[in-house]
Amino acid sequence: MQLHANHRTCPKSRLLICRRVLEGGWTLQQAAEAAGCSVRTATKWVSRFRAGDQELLDRSSRPRRSPSRLPQQRVQAIEALRRLWMTAAEIAEVLDLPLSTVSLWLRRIGLGKRSRLQPPEPPNRYERHHPGELVHVDIKRLGRISARGAGHRVLGHRRSQYSRRVDGRMTRITGFEYLHVMIDDHGRLAYAEVLDALTAECAAGFLQRAVAWFAERGVRVRAVMSDNGAAYISDLYARTLRHLGLRHLRIKPRRPRTNGKAERFIQTLLNEWAYAGIYGSSRERTAALPLYLERYNYRRPHGSLSHRPPATRLNSLIRNYS
Repeated sequence: MQLHANHRTCPKSRLLICRRVLEGGWTLQQAAEAAGCSVRTATKWVSRFRAGDQELLDRSSRPRRSPSRLPQQRVQAIEALRRLWMTAAEIAEVLDLPLSTVSLWLRRIGLGKRSRLQPPEPPNRYERHHPGELVHVDIKRLGRISARGAGHRVLGHRRSQYSRRVDGRMTRITGFEYLHVMIDDHGRLAYAEVLDALTAECAAGFLQRAVAWFAERGVRVRAVMSDNGAAYISDLYARTLRHLGLRHLRIKPRRPRTNGKAERFIQTLLNEWAYAGIYGSSRERTAALPLYLERYNYRRPHGSLSHRPPATRLNSLIRNYS
């Protein structure tokens, strides 16, 4: 039971009032003064106690009758039409009801969002059996660190950002750089670079360097999974994949969770590297990336690997399936 912050009585103090009046011989005036409430309040609780109300709880303030309340049949009709994927405006038009009334009842029955009509998909977790059997790639845009220092994500203000008028338009000078990542599906061994662009040339060059980096550690990459970004569906990227002998798997549109290992790795990088400290420049932040990757791959406990580093899954970094 929730009591109002200014409530003078609670169930125990109300029971005490009743016992003082009915058993102790106190007057209503004396019991009310001792409890710090009015005589009217004391009279109310004594009357309810005499009537058999032993709990002495607050009653609902809801009216006993609501003549203007929407009939239950109309509420059921609203729910039935909602389950046909109709919008609130369409339901209001069909049933000749105010839009506010339809919206109110949709919220009450838990269908305010049409996404509630479909139960959430169960998680489809998977993991390949061998290192290099599948790697995930993705790209994350990062704001550059201007000469004025770090930005609002770290300092909480945007004074480090500045714009300049170019061809009659205000253009932000600081700009962006792009974090390219590759992570192994089986062992979570990861490689990343910060590049200046989001082009197919940058993505293809990163792919070649990342595959070579994995090969140096005894991991032969067999397939690459990516989203449908312009860099990944380009002819240059396809030719690079064929040249390296790699199979390309692209996720379905609007389903980034299929490439979830890359998405989660990017989140880890943002929290533990990109925004973990205050860097004086983008170059300083980029220089810290290899040091973090060394820690991530060889020393940092990984939650999905029984709190062991990714390198422990590489069979001593030498043996790989053929």
